[in-house]
Amino acid sequence: MMAGTRSGEWLELPLPNAQWKPLKPGAIEELTQLLPVPRKFFLRLASQGLIRVQDDRIRIQLFPKEQPAFKPEAHDLEILYEDDFCLVVNKPAGMSVHPSEKGQVGTLASAVAHHYASTGQACGVRHIHRLDQDTTGAVLYAKNEWAHVLLDEAMREKRIDRRYVAIAEGVFGSKQGTIDEPIGKDRHLAGKRRVASGGDQAVTHYRVLQQMKRAALVELELETGRTHQIRVHLSYLGHPLVGDTLYGGSSRLFHRQALHGERLLFEHPISRKQLEVHAALPQDMKLLLSKVSNP
Repeated sequence: MMAGTRSGEWLELPLPNAQWKPLKPGAIEELTQLLPVPRKFFLRLASQGLIRVQDDRIRIQLFPKEQPAFKPEAHDLEILYEDDFCLVVNKPAGMSVHPSEKGQVGTLASAVAHHYASTGQACGVRHIHRLDQDTTGAVLYAKNEWAHVLLDEAMREKRIDRRYVAIAEGVFGSKQGTIDEPIGKDRHLAGKRRVASGGDQAVTHYRVLQQMKRAALVELELETGRTHQIRVHLSYLGHPLVGDTLYGGSSRLFHRQALHGERLLFEHPISRKQLEVHAALPQDMKLLLSKVSNP
């Protein structure tokens, strides 16, 4: 990727070949090989006059002013990483990533919309992945359409590495392993999932970080992103998450599933540099860990 700089709504890149002035159709074909973006999307930008050559620079309008689809709501949002293309925030417990019904307030989408508005950024709100309402941790957003296309592609191709930590009940017989069991809808309870032979493939890798008398601190990595995947898979193993009453966990010590999105590892959509973003374990899970470590 060529080094570029932002100028208002435009990304400016050095022209690799002075003979490309003025821009010719063949130059577009060459640019699609130089820049990390699907050819179809790039050609659409070119057809709309959003790719130009001025002097020795290529200018691409990647940052048009956008209105967020969510009403901004003030929230003390923890920003873990931000640049012109990506945003990673630390989602608190009890907050939905986006509205599930009309008029729902208090979502992460509205908090992100407020962050953009309060910092003078006219960006749409585009989440790349989700966390359950009561799961905490890092959530990745794309700040323009180009980044969204590339990060969505990276997610589909399993190039975004998501690592979680959980506190699960019981004593694990194996200190690490892989759960490769399909997940489908539970026919008896709406919103619940279960391991089912006709379900979608789901793969979870786990490693016990700390085994205690009645619970364990477990690190988990996902190859797939099925709804409630970690919760279903650990319950299937006989180790439901502490506090996860939907999947057999006890709420005696904790009143939400003890699950936290601790790390995101992904390639920046434009620079192609590897980014590793961490979200610290929330205070309530630290307190729970202390309790189960010293029963």
